[in-house]
Amino acid sequence: MDINTNYNVTSIYNNRVSTLNSQLGKDDFLKLLVTQLKNQDPLNPMDDREFIAQLAQFSTLEQMQNMNSSINAIRAINLIGKNIYATITDNNGNSRTVIGKVDVVYKQNGEYFLEVNGIDIPLDAVTAVLE
Repeated sequence: MDINTNYNVTSIYNNRVSTLNSQLGKDDFLKLLVTQLKNQDPLNPMDDREFIAQLAQFSTLEQMQNMNSSINAIRAINLIGKNIYATITDNNGNSRTVIGKVDVVYKQNGEYFLEVNGIDIPLDAVTAVLE
């Protein structure tokens, strides 16, 4: 019986190189798990306890991401009507301070933004909040 030991994992490695500067997400974790299962040695398969532990880690990661998104939504909504200080950086690398009342909160591409005096400010750029 011949066993194929020529595994092709270069495509996964090449895809990962392009996003090394970003955080690993649940999709990356799931891809790694599937690749590991697909390329395991058929004569020495993965221990079922290892597999269950990895699935538990995947579930925990997903719940943490959901909780983080909910916390950011609450943080943003609680700022409506309040005066804030924020430091934003433009495309040229110049920083400036914005002070004013939060009029609108919106979410775009998974990130929350506040509108202050017609200026869009990322939630993470807020440095102080006044009552």
